[in-house]
Amino acid sequence: MHRLLQFTRALFEPEPAVPVNTSEFEQIVPVVQQVPVQRAIENIANTLLGPMSFRHPLASREAMLGEIVVAYALRRSARRSIGFSVGPTGLAVSAPKSIALRDIDKALQEKSAWILRKLHETRERQQRVEAASVTWQDGAVLPYLGGLLQLQTDATLAATALRAAAPGELSTLAVASAATAAQIRLAVQTWLMRQAKPLFVARLDHFAPGLDVQWRKLSLSSAATRWGSASTSGAIRLNWRLMHFSPRVIDYVVVHELSHLRVMDHSPRFWATVRSVMPDYAALRAQLKDEAIPRW
Repeated sequence: MHRLLQFTRALFEPEPAVPVNTSEFEQIVPVVQQVPVQRAIENIANTLLGPMSFRHPLASREAMLGEIVVAYALRRSARRSIGFSVGPTGLAVSAPKSIALRDIDKALQEKSAWILRKLHETRERQQRVEAASVTWQDGAVLPYLGGLLQLQTDATLAATALRAAAPGELSTLAVASAATAAQIRLAVQTWLMRQAKPLFVARLDHFAPGLDVQWRKLSLSSAATRWGSASTSGAIRLNWRLMHFSPRVIDYVVVHELSHLRVMDHSPRFWATVRSVMPDYAALRAQLKDEAIPRW
């Protein structure tokens, strides 16, 4: 709604200047100046656009939570209580067959703060993911080890060859001018995987002694939603896409998986093990969950 209100304001006032921001991620996350919005313009926007809403594609009912319309998917089941889940598609509610609709409505109101927070967080994350999407061509930029990696075409290179510049806050990766988008994407992925393995090995070797564990094998993973795993045999799997995060976030995932070699669950004892070598793990874990990286 805030963006829609800014659009409405633009009908009446000149576009405000955008302040210069030199943060390392400004090239992929545009800086937006926050401007006050007059109540009269708010009223116009609300009249033209109506209330903000969230709609599940399988929605069968609606609820007014605060000033927001939430259309949700209702599923009846044999469970004993009402359950709420929020995902990329919206809100889904599971309720016992014996529960009346008025009781479901009451439960929605009681849980409204949590539901709205989760819906907003999910929508914002989807927007960040879309903003981080990469067009595989000259000038494309993607996050790399806490900095940025820019693709530059080079007519002297073969179709899928790459040449990396010296590491820095903004590194460049040269790709062949004749390469197609699909070839560039595959070549960049291959290059990132080659960089990932020695880095992961070095970090595993660095943290294993402090945890008094011994890892035996490292494999690279391409899982869509899982960053790592560990087995009792000492085998570790780490996702090569971690190369899009800062080195400190990578260290957290390494420590997390090594800690599983001592405690194979997520009990308080496990988290105490992680904390013993990484006291700030909670903040790093939050970065891993919140930061948007390119889709592959």
